[in-house]
Amino acid sequence: MSDVCCVGHASWDITMAVAHHPGADEKTVADAMQLAGGGPAANAAVCIARLGGDAAFCGYLGSDLFGEAHLHELRDAGVDSSAVLRGAYPTPLSQILAKPDGLRSVVNFKGDTPHLSADALQRLPQARVLLFDGHEPELSKAICAEAAQHGSKTVLDAGSLHRGTALLAPEVDYLVASARFAAQFCHTHDMQLALSKLAGICPHVVITLGADGLLWASEGRQGRMPAFRVDCVDSTGAGDAFHGAFALGLVRAMVWPDLLRYASAAGALSCTRLGARQALPDATAVQRLLSEQPGIVIENLEL
Repeated sequence: MSDVCCVGHASWDITMAVAHHPGADEKTVADAMQLAGGGPAANAAVCIARLGGDAAFCGYLGSDLFGEAHLHELRDAGVDSSAVLRGAYPTPLSQILAKPDGLRSVVNFKGDTPHLSADALQRLPQARVLLFDGHEPELSKAICAEAAQHGSKTVLDAGSLHRGTALLAPEVDYLVASARFAAQFCHTHDMQLALSKLAGICPHVVITLGADGLLWASEGRQGRMPAFRVDCVDSTGAGDAFHGAFALGLVRAMVWPDLLRYASAAGALSCTRLGARQALPDATAVQRLLSEQPGIVIENLEL
C-alpha cells in the first residue's frame, strides 16, 4: 500500500517564459523553454516522492511519444505507475506562458480522449491517503467510495469547478480549493463566506489564495495563514506541490498548523523556478524554508 495515490490528470507540458502576454496577431520570442510531464495529480505524485513519500499515480497516458516520455519521468522519480492506463487516444498537452510577474496562462489540449470509466481498472488502487484532482470523475468516485472500507483518508484538489470537482467535493475528508473554485461553487467572491459554505459540506476545508496565503476551517474552527515570502518566477504547479505535501503531511499525522505550514512551504518553493515539474521541491528545501520563516503561523478567526 502506498502512502499516497494521486488519481487524475497527466499531461505533457510545454512551458515558455515570455516578457509579456502576446497581444492580438503579435509574435514574441521566449526567453526560456522547458518540456516535462505535468498535470495536477501527476505533479503531486512526483512532489510526494521528492519529499520522501511513497507515491503512486493513477490515470491515463496515451501510447504516443508524449505519454511514453511522461511514463519514464514518473518511474525515474520513483512514482509507482502500475495504475497508469495506456491507450490509442492522445496524451493531453498543455502550452504554458510564464510572465515576469510569476503569473501564467495555460492552454490545454485533450482532443477526444475520454474519461476513464469506473471499472477501467481490474483492482482499484489503495493507499493511506487518496488525492483526487477531479479530472477522472467516474473512476475517482469509485475509488473514493471504496476508500472508507480501507481506512484511507481522501483529499480533493479543487482547482476549478467542473463535473469531477463538484461530484467529489461533498465526498472527501479534506477539500483543498482554489479561490477560483470557491467563488464558482459558492457563487460569491467573499472568501470568508465561501469558507463557511464549504465547511458545511466537508469537515476540513482549505482555500488557497496565492500570495495572500490561505483560509482554513477544521473541527468547528476557522482561520487564516499568510503565504511564505519567496521570489516568484512561475506559479505553475504551486497548487500541485501544495496538494502533494498536504496529502503526505496527513500520512505523517502532522498536527493542523504544521500541516498547513508544510504544504504552504512546498507550494511557495515551486514558484521560484520556471515550469511545474522541474520546480517541485525536495524535503531539504522545504525544511530550510520552514526554519527560515518561523513566523508564518495560522491564526484563528472569530466565528
